[in-house]
Amino acid sequence: MMSDTERKGNIAIIGGGVAGSTVASYLGELGLEVTLFEKEKSLVGGPPFCHLHAGGNLYREISDEQCLKLLKQSIDFLRFYPYSVDYRPTVIALPVTDKSTPDTLLPRLELLRREYETLIQADESNKVLGESCEYYRLYSRKKMEALKKYPAVPTPKNSDEWMIPVAQNIDFEKVQFPLILLQEYGLNLFRLAAGVTLRLESLKDVTLQRESIVSNVQQKCTGGWDVTYVRNDQAYTAHFDYLINAAGFRSGKIDDLIGVECKRMVEFKAAYISRWENCGKSLWPEVIFHGERGTPRGMGQFTPYPDGYFQLHGMTKEITLYEDGLVANSDVSCQPHLPKNFIEKIDKSWPKEETVSRTQKAIGHLSQFIPSFSEAKVGSKPLFGAQQIPGDDPTLRVAEVSFPAPNYARCEIVKVSSALDMTDAIVKKLIGLGYVNESVYKKRPEHSIRLDEKEIAGYAKNIAEAREYPASLSRRTVEKKNSTV
Repeated sequence: MMSDTERKGNIAIIGGGVAGSTVASYLGELGLEVTLFEKEKSLVGGPPFCHLHAGGNLYREISDEQCLKLLKQSIDFLRFYPYSVDYRPTVIALPVTDKSTPDTLLPRLELLRREYETLIQADESNKVLGESCEYYRLYSRKKMEALKKYPAVPTPKNSDEWMIPVAQNIDFEKVQFPLILLQEYGLNLFRLAAGVTLRLESLKDVTLQRESIVSNVQQKCTGGWDVTYVRNDQAYTAHFDYLINAAGFRSGKIDDLIGVECKRMVEFKAAYISRWENCGKSLWPEVIFHGERGTPRGMGQFTPYPDGYFQLHGMTKEITLYEDGLVANSDVSCQPHLPKNFIEKIDKSWPKEETVSRTQKAIGHLSQFIPSFSEAKVGSKPLFGAQQIPGDDPTLRVAEVSFPAPNYARCEIVKVSSALDMTDAIVKKLIGLGYVNESVYKKRPEHSIRLDEKEIAGYAKNIAEAREYPASLSRRTVEKKNSTV
């Protein structure tokens, strides 16, 4: 909380995605006066996310430094948003056609395991991924052949039980051994949207301006900002001391209003929802089949939800990626311009023919390795959105925030787990301006409200259905971590 000598900053945040909602919650808990502008009816509606990248093991191409940062950020994110986490592990498999081998992954895995142990030693509360010695486990073909004979387990309680459906369904001739089971969990975007909204609505110093479009921003000679926004066809203008641009892939539009320089890209991506009614009685882990991005052998991602729903990624240009889906900004504008067909998907609707075609291709892509999955059907419209990428490196996975003008922050997260490091950097700037005390830097605020599980679950279900997705996608397969893995 603030002392009497601190100024109570009046903060405007444009964009209610993960970045904007997180910083609004954080600053609201600190007692700052926050107004959050979001153009949609509900929060956290940007590009889809489903995975807690606690070590970045889905990305072989990124540096060890980025992986270590993702590990720490993911632990912080899990601690801040525990209700959004699906506590099931991930399996990494390399196809026999892959140029690499599982052995090449082991040095990085061991580096991450040691770092996780160091983080636990520094703070016992960081032990949220299980025991450090169990961060990853290897499974030989002999071990998998043995597990194939085990009966299905409705609720797995150890690593071997999690591997049973993989052993019983995967084509052993298509993958290299050993397989790797690791503690990278799932994230549920509908539960995160529900929980963070409930938290924000409980904070007396936070004002939510949903269904509000920011149309203009003017910097005042006093250093503050006049923000004009349209709500219910009526224009309003309000003054703020500090402005945070969390507008996601449209953040370049705000930069253009202010007149700052930038360099960024935007990439349209989609994940496809399938339903596999004969998936068996055992819960699945997430399964990743590594591959070369942008080729027909791109990575396949098989993400389980309750009731036989699976979210699918195929990092090929026929499935998740698009031939013209990656664009950069120009010399005259900070806003990269996606082709019209992508904007229509985001703002209006997704063509049914394309939904069916790409979902079927995704099912086919994963069925190379899980033959019985070929029975799966289209489950719903895709999850989709445009992801901002600061700079000119499309492989970048770790980014947070920049400060291109006084009293202005531009949020640039690529992965949702970066949201808390982003917030820390903004808090540091606000400390320098005298809005909060230095003692709060990098200290997660104690939440003034304890959220009710039934309320989160009910709200998450409502959000999913309002966005025309199956209610099952709003639920976790595993409610809490109570097993040994």
